Amino acid sequence: MSKKVILCVDDEKIILDSLKSQLKKRFASEYMYEVAENADEAFEVIEELAEDGLEILIIVSDWLMPGMKGDEFLIHIHKMFPAIVKVMLTGQADEEAVENVRRNADLHRCLYKPWTEEELVDTILSGLEKV
Repeated sequence: MSKKVILCVDDEKIILDSLKSQLKKRFASEYMYEVAENADEAFEVIEELAEDGLEILIIVSDWLMPGMKGDEFLIHIHKMFPAIVKVMLTGQADEEAVENVRRNADLHRCLYKPWTEEELVDTILSGLEKV
């Protein structure tokens, strides 16, 4: 059985490192953890994972990123892979952007920076219940 993947997308490396560290601390080697620094890179990672037959369970995406914003990215992902659980992580998203993802991409939850490890773990656990 192949490993399932949790993908984190944020333009700040320190945020990606923190997310990955907190996820590994809680879930250890139960999942694979992939990261991308923007939507374009995330699409490449998703394509590579699909080619390798790996299933992405959850995507945690920042909202304010260069190029494509997180709400647009998650809506695009939802059209391609509706079963992936989508979480937006933001310190700056306006309510309109959050509501846009809720309406158009079945947003599971929005986490606000700075988040706590407990909030992240609870969000991932509740998201995993949906898959």
